[in-house]
Amino acid sequence: MATAKKKTAAPKSSRKPVRAARATGAPDANLLADLMKWAKAAGADAADALYVNGESISVAQRMGKREKLESSEGRDLGLRVFVGQRQAIVSSTDFSPAALRTLAGRAVDMARAVPEDPVCGIAPEELLATDWPDLDLSDKARPSARALLAMAAETEDAARAVKGVTNSEGADAAWGRTFVMLAASNGFSGSYRRSGYSLSCAVLAGEGTGMERDYEWTSAVHLEDLMAPARVGRNAGKFAVRRLNPRKAASARVPVVYDRRVSGGLIGHLAGAINGRAVARGTSFLKDSMGKKIFADGIRILDNPLRKRGLGSKPFDAEGLPTKRCAVIEDGVLTTWLLDLAAARQLKLKPTGHAARGTSGPPSPSTSNFYMEKGKLSLDELIGDIRSGLYITGLIGMGVNGVTGDYSRGAEGFWIENGKLAYPVSGITVAGNLKDMFRKLTPANDLQFKGATNAPTVRIEGLTVAGS
Repeated sequence: MATAKKKTAAPKSSRKPVRAARATGAPDANLLADLMKWAKAAGADAADALYVNGESISVAQRMGKREKLESSEGRDLGLRVFVGQRQAIVSSTDFSPAALRTLAGRAVDMARAVPEDPVCGIAPEELLATDWPDLDLSDKARPSARALLAMAAETEDAARAVKGVTNSEGADAAWGRTFVMLAASNGFSGSYRRSGYSLSCAVLAGEGTGMERDYEWTSAVHLEDLMAPARVGRNAGKFAVRRLNPRKAASARVPVVYDRRVSGGLIGHLAGAINGRAVARGTSFLKDSMGKKIFADGIRILDNPLRKRGLGSKPFDAEGLPTKRCAVIEDGVLTTWLLDLAAARQLKLKPTGHAARGTSGPPSPSTSNFYMEKGKLSLDELIGDIRSGLYITGLIGMGVNGVTGDYSRGAEGFWIENGKLAYPVSGITVAGNLKDMFRKLTPANDLQFKGATNAPTVRIEGLTVAGS
């Protein structure tokens, strides 16, 4: 895509040091409307603008001592203009009317200088979102740094209290809040706020060269939905201790089970393969799979941007189109690509409301709350008939070929013997092809929403496991 980009900043004399995470106010909506007028007056045929204002606090404790306390705030505005079939994007942190009027003129000059892009352009009015639901995406409370430090301390203390834990990489607690506003010359104007909390801990068990590391984490839009700090810590400690004294596994072709802490990565590879841009470029291993069964019967994978308090939820997409819940996999069959306007035009299809963007780049397709529905089997039932196999709790590296679907990842976890986790293993490579892996996948019933992409524990038959 031929797109010109430029970023400008306010003069240094106008910058103020950040002393606390207190959000600056949102701009008057009329300012963005004026920006559209200035862009058109400068010669743009159409334009849109994205404003993002964020604040955050992040703290950490290690070995009982405070290690980090950071507070930040910032705001940014990105303007995209179109002159015929040419587009340019500029961004700025200077919000004075004079600066924005100048910015609009520069953006139009840049657009005139770039090659034509036949698929660029804003949405026609009939496709725009006109109303949207309240998704409860903002926890109105603002935690103090002291409260976050107390959470981190409770988390690490609980982890270090687990027998066998000998060292700590620390516990981190963070909070953030963002205001997003989108306006366009096609008449769209919308905004929303979202908040987020996270808590994590990583510790080590054992001594010397026999030490093992593991972790636990939690994230949520609202504080009350966050996992309790003591539980996060205890889990991190227990996970590390149970990995002590790992063995090497013999090379074999066996059933492989992905714990729900790592199984989301598998459907993350699916999301990349059904991204409309990859399909249009011919760089997806699923480019010829629309309408075909690529998972087993009964498998359902959803993208739901309207999930209340969802970590990936949004009331409208980055081009002002309505968002909706959709099953991208229904009874094992691939039903849709993820499309923004440009990808839809390339593929001669209708957009699906999956556009995402920042202030300094054009939109591109992206998932929201992307998850595989839970299956019918409990975890014990899922592994109960495995005489010899691998249970993965951690993955290393990114050995996935998006064009062919070839898959090869370093792994660690537990060896399964006679339907039980027998002993920890490490230094393993797991290999296969994602097309085959998807077809041979069986989910457990333990789906848990911890991030924006989630899956239950899953079992895949006949993967190649190579020991070192």
